[in-house]
Amino acid sequence: MVARSESTAEPGQGYPVRVVAERLGIPAATLRSWNQRYGIGPATHRPGRHRLYSEADIALLERMRALIKSGATPAGAAGLIRAGSAIRGDSGPLLAAAFALDTAAASRLLIAHLRDFGVVSTWDELCRPAFAEIVARQGAGEGCIDVEHFLSWCVMSALHRTNPPPPGEVSPRVVLACTRGEAHSLPLEALRAALAERGVGAHTLGPDVPTEALADTLRRLDGPVAVVLWSQQESTALTSVVRVGLAGGARVHVGGPGWAEVILPAAAIRVTNLSDAVRRLV
Repeated sequence: MVARSESTAEPGQGYPVRVVAERLGIPAATLRSWNQRYGIGPATHRPGRHRLYSEADIALLERMRALIKSGATPAGAAGLIRAGSAIRGDSGPLLAAAFALDTAAASRLLIAHLRDFGVVSTWDELCRPAFAEIVARQGAGEGCIDVEHFLSWCVMSALHRTNPPPPGEVSPRVVLACTRGEAHSLPLEALRAALAERGVGAHTLGPDVPTEALADTLRRLDGPVAVVLWSQQESTALTSVVRVGLAGGARVHVGGPGWAEVILPAAAIRVTNLSDAVRRLV
């Protein structure tokens, strides 16, 4: 019979305290103290067994350590964590939660960051670096496409929970749409939320929008409209939809790397990032 190494997690359970202590460089006695005094420790416990730490638990401990290193007392750091306060741009815990497929932990971290720092900062400083790390690991041969999809869903859910469409009777005058064949709609969800944060509503048509569907939308709205067309790759950067938008009387903006080498009609407006798009549309 081969003994299981303590350096690995028990399937579906987690890591013992000694392994976590070695991984974080923190004495096991300190981890036990944080758990007993402040409740920062394993979230679940099965009677009759030692407490095991999940990846999400470890992410919270890493935040605890970072807060203390920055000058917080252990009690103060624990209070911030229990209150859901976020560390600006700290993507490590979010990545740990994403790779553990821990919906609750990922959502908690995203919502805290959105609440404390706003949509633009959360997108630029937290979400984009996390996705870049996932893509880099995919390129290195690690099979984590599921993690990318999981985190995308968590981000979209958090954006909708924290920044729903603003109340008001006036119909929004902004239309957000991916071009035909383009499936990456998350950047437009971030833009919608950033606009909602500022009291501006938008009609979001989502991914893979046929050109004729945009034309129909502009006819339904019947008036001055700003349109943002997103393309992630050059194959979906269709100038035909830009021309349709301009012909429909819209002020057409294009965003995404797909448009980088495309020659656009003179009236089209390139937006370089989320902050730029918000500034032009608000």
